Amino acid sequence: MSTYLTQQLINGLTLGSMYALIAIGFSMIYGIVRLINFAHGDIVMIGAFTTVGLVTLGDLSWPMIALGVLAAGALAGVIVETAAFRPMRGAPQVTGFIASLAVSIMLQNLGILILSPQPRNFLFPEVMRERIAIGAASLSLLDLVIVISSLLLMAALAILVRKTKLGIAMRATAENPDVAR
Repeated sequence: MSTYLTQQLINGLTLGSMYALIAIGFSMIYGIVRLINFAHGDIVMIGAFTTVGLVTLGDLSWPMIALGVLAAGALAGVIVETAAFRPMRGAPQVTGFIASLAVSIMLQNLGILILSPQPRNFLFPEVMRERIAIGAASLSLLDLVIVISSLLLMAALAILVRKTKLGIAMRATAENPDVAR
């Protein structure tokens, strides 16, 4: 029974780490722009399929793949913000809500058109699937990378928000956009 509970704790920590990063993205967007961004998950989809595409090429190292995925996600976010959200600034909040939903539906359907609706298996290299024993339970190296990456990214974000001029500007904008301007 304790092995089962330990394994479920490990599984929950891994899954929770991924959920935490997505939740932070949602809360930052809502906290600053006061917009629920339904396209947030679709930007994650773009990153996931970029990963699949870059891994399929086969000749890139993991750090290069990570940089490519970050660049693709950032580019997609900039395009969405520039094309859909920036023109809506100053409009009623429901307009941004509808625009966000429209962008989400558009990205989903674009993904289906370009990539097909068929699910795909994503096979990580053998080294990432190696299991690390924790008592009778175990976790894969991939799970460990997910948890550690999430913790590092959350710590970096906390430092950015609390210690930098950009972070101060973000907090000021979230508090009162007119005064921050």
